[in-house]
This record gives sequence, C-alpha cells and structure tokens, in this order.
Amino acid sequence: MLWLKAFHIISMVSWFAGLFYLPRFFVYHTRHPSGATHDQFCEMERKLYRYIMNPAMVATALTGVFLAGSAWGYTGSQGWFWIKMVLVAALFGFHFWCGSTVVGFAQGKNTRPEKFFRVANEFPTLILIGSVILAVVRPL
Repeated sequence: MLWLKAFHIISMVSWFAGLFYLPRFFVYHTRHPSGATHDQFCEMERKLYRYIMNPAMVATALTGVFLAGSAWGYTGSQGWFWIKMVLVAALFGFHFWCGSTVVGFAQGKNTRPEKFFRVANEFPTLILIGSVILAVVRPL
C-alpha cells in the first residue's frame, strides 16, 4: 500500500508541475500570436500536455481510485474526502480547459489577454492547498 501511495504522490506532483507550467506558457504565448516563436510555443505546449500532463493525470486518478477503494469503509463516509473529490473534479476541468487552450493557440484562435492567463495560473495552486489540507488535516 505504501508503494501505491508513493506512486500516487509522484504522479500527482508531476501532474501539478504541468498544471503550474502550462498556463505560464500561455502567458508568454500571448505575446507571440504568429511566427517562429508562436510555433515553438505550440510545440512545447502540445508536448507538455500530451506527454507529461495526460499520463500523470491518468496515473494520479488510477492510484487515487485504488487508494480510496482500499480503505472505502473509512474514506467513503468522510466529509473531507468528498470535498476533496469536488476539488479533484475542478482540477480535471482545469486540465481539460488547458488542453482546449493548447488547441486554440495552435489554431491561432486565442482571444484572451496575458492577464487572464496570469490569473488562471493561480487556480491549481488554490486546489493544491485545499487538497493537501483536506488529505492531511482531515478537518471534517
């Protein structure tokens, strides 16, 4: 069980690294709507999303399901767990929004300003803080 928990934490850290980094790419990408720099950003965003973030998200979800299931008699009845699941669902939503934004930039359809992405970049931080507090402190 400890190995599973270790892999869950490793995959979660990898996923969050991408969730922190990709919106930062978007911030800088807004400054280059076309040209060679735009093409380079498109490639970096696509590779980060496809080859790092997606596998890390899947690994986090799978290990999380197994961890929750292994102690379902306890976790299923805990309020903190269900609030954490709402935060995880929001994180999935943010992940897929990032994916659609990658496509939008690649198609030259981004209409959002740099400041929007600077604010969006803070969302995963708030989710991380809430999730860690719920998982470690278990306040409810």
